[in-house]
Amino acid sequence: MPETRDISPETQTENPVLSANRRTFLKGLAGAGAAISLTGTLARANGEIGFWAKDLSNDQLIEMYRTILRIRWHERTQADKMLTDPGYRGYNHFYAGQEAVATGVCAALNNKGKFEELDVVYSTHRPSGHAIAKGVDLKKMVAEMDFRATGLNRGYAAEMHISDKSVGFLGADGMIGPGLVMAAGSAFGFRARGSKQVSVVFGGDGTYATPAFHGTLNNAALLKLPFIYVLENNLYHQYAHYSYSCPMKDIADAARTYRIPGVVVDGQDVMQVYNAAREAVERARAGEGPTLIEAKTYRYYNHWGAPGAKAGELGAFGYDPLAITSFRPEREVRAWMTRDPVDISRNTLIRWGVVDQARATAIETAVRAEVADAFDWASRQPLCKPEDGLKNVFVEGSVPARQFG
Repeated sequence: MPETRDISPETQTENPVLSANRRTFLKGLAGAGAAISLTGTLARANGEIGFWAKDLSNDQLIEMYRTILRIRWHERTQADKMLTDPGYRGYNHFYAGQEAVATGVCAALNNKGKFEELDVVYSTHRPSGHAIAKGVDLKKMVAEMDFRATGLNRGYAAEMHISDKSVGFLGADGMIGPGLVMAAGSAFGFRARGSKQVSVVFGGDGTYATPAFHGTLNNAALLKLPFIYVLENNLYHQYAHYSYSCPMKDIADAARTYRIPGVVVDGQDVMQVYNAAREAVERARAGEGPTLIEAKTYRYYNHWGAPGAKAGELGAFGYDPLAITSFRPEREVRAWMTRDPVDISRNTLIRWGVVDQARATAIETAVRAEVADAFDWASRQPLCKPEDGLKNVFVEGSVPARQFG
């Protein structure tokens, strides 16, 4: 094991911000619904991201790095399968480039225990990163996306409807917007029964223009629900820049309308995302209501599938036949890739003395083998049967109304 150094808050006494009560400090800033940016000096200690992330153990920090790598190599492996294997049935709206968002948020949640104790996550049509970060069985998820009968949902959910109740991953949503409503419903249920659970929903920048976005935040604020909306602003909803549907540079500014915190974070830095998520979770558990987190991030592949990508290479560039044209400049993609979530996470752990370069490389090698094994296992599983497609759709017999039971 490499030598490690103490990164606990006690070692940061030279920074007055870190010695203050974190929740009280940030609550004061957020009270008027101000948009808080954790990219500034308030969240830094000696040039490093401070606050909650520095409280984590080395094992927890390394597990976050592993999660980022699992997501990255799942995406790359599946993209290569789609490009090179004619018999592969899977497809995906790839999450590569956004790994730090799902990882940082889910690391702040309760992901183990009885279902009645779990924090829950609702996802989008781009769900693989959220699912992996929440702890779904990787082999079963890979099998599900290839329509295998032993998948998470017996091969019938494919990509956009995967779910795993056992870890609190309540499902992907193929439509834009309704996930917020369902997540807020769960948050209402948690508050009604007095549990300390938190409901999180991920959404893209395109959801700002939907009625569900505004109606959900309005009601969550009114009822002070334990609800967190994580808006992953990857600049494009499908093929259109978000400025075509949102008048603000920071969508988090919308939180002011509902007098709840609107937090802007660097979505490429898992530590910043974790800090913001942890603060929002603590606030929700304390009965103080919802938070809107806008993570500035970027997707390396095109909207869907692997057009413009090449096997063995990360990312997609140039022409996308579904978009009719190249909807974003290649230099933009490559510029974002210079601030890669994998690199930032690894370099932070090395800088903090949690791992050295050799250990980081060994972790990535092990994760790549884990992902390859998952795809190999899935490829040997039986396919779901077309004639069973209507199973679990209809209910036979009478179902008593609960209110009369």
